[in-house]
Amino acid sequence: MPKLLADITPLKTPSFRRLWVAGVVSQLGAQFTVVAVPVQLYELTKSSAYVGLAGLFALLPMLVLAPLGGVLADLYDRRRILIVTSSGLATTSVLLWVQAALPVASGSAQIWLILGLFSLQQAFFSVNNPTRGAIIPLLLPHGQLPAANALNFTVVGLTTFVGPMLGGVLLNVPGVGLSRLYLIDAVTVCATISAAVRLPNLRQSLPGNAADRRVGPDSAGAKAREAIKALADGFSHLRADQILLATFVVDLIAMIFGMPRALFPEIAHTVLGDPIHGGTHLGLLYAAVPVGAFLGGLFSGWVPHVRRQGLAIILAIAAWGIGVAGFGGALSVWGAAGFWAAFACLAVAGLADTFSSVFRSTMLQAAAPDELRGRMQGVFFLVVAGGPRVADLLHGYGSTVLGPIGAAAVGGVLVVVGIAVAALALPRFTAYRSDA
Repeated sequence: MPKLLADITPLKTPSFRRLWVAGVVSQLGAQFTVVAVPVQLYELTKSSAYVGLAGLFALLPMLVLAPLGGVLADLYDRRRILIVTSSGLATTSVLLWVQAALPVASGSAQIWLILGLFSLQQAFFSVNNPTRGAIIPLLLPHGQLPAANALNFTVVGLTTFVGPMLGGVLLNVPGVGLSRLYLIDAVTVCATISAAVRLPNLRQSLPGNAADRRVGPDSAGAKAREAIKALADGFSHLRADQILLATFVVDLIAMIFGMPRALFPEIAHTVLGDPIHGGTHLGLLYAAVPVGAFLGGLFSGWVPHVRRQGLAIILAIAAWGIGVAGFGGALSVWGAAGFWAAFACLAVAGLADTFSSVFRSTMLQAAAPDELRGRMQGVFFLVVAGGPRVADLLHGYGSTVLGPIGAAAVGGVLVVVGIAVAALALPRFTAYRSDA
């Protein structure tokens, strides 16, 4: 059992433990907004295409700010960046609550207001997330990084399992409803702000006198040139490391073709019989992948012992695609009666995705030098978070041609085909072995 259950050694480090616990609280609240935005858009438009459009509005700031966020994490105090961006996340959640609770806009104006605020929130998230990832290697010894990543993905699995289910229930609770989901999100972000305030100074990671450079009286132009050069250095390093680059390519295959979440409001309403403003089935659909992810993180004790990490990622992504295809197939064959079979397929997909994510994150943190870690975490976040946003757009519009169930099933099949091609085209990645 010691090799099966999660290794909790990193939690013995107080600073990591506080940040981890805060992540549980904040990410749980964030899931309420994950449910509320697509539900509100679908209720206003009755179209998965508009739900998918939210993916585009989230992707645009990510394309610019995820790599830039990594640069900032390498040039400035990571603790301060975490505090500022977390405060921005809380503020945008409050504004989303205001637009939902008060008649500040209606019709198409409200749709564009939601999309604009959601885009602003994702802008803050695009800097916040890579900064958090770049902090972890400064708090723990190298040997604890695989266990720390597994614990973090367990948090993601737990919160994205419990959060959507709870959000789906609260949508129909008198006195709560959709608007207060946004408000709860804003309050929970305060946990991360509190944990970040208690972190030590995190400037010591930069080599030489880089820390002095970033806090000195540089001109705005000099800082801009330094940031641009730092960003270029990060992409140059990525291009030179073909195995590291391949970790991003295979994840894009998995996420772009295989993430059907933009279809969930329409499937819940038209196939499973939920009310148009969401309900229990919708919450369960959002929770299905995280259920598997949580179980994957919980039983991740064997992960640090895997050496063939490249092959493990290929197999995990193939299993993800099979699970997503099975989800669409179950609903296509049995309709609403096949809900639990479809749920199980998504859970299997989530379990596989956790193992893929842990291996990819570990490879990234081990391969990137500390002075580039923020930038590599920025690219990692862009792929991990941006890929599903592209998927939202493709699946949303794909449902207008294939229907929501057909779009999900075809996407899963494309993942399996795509990862098989990648395994053959990237033999060095497939054969990659960890030296740890």
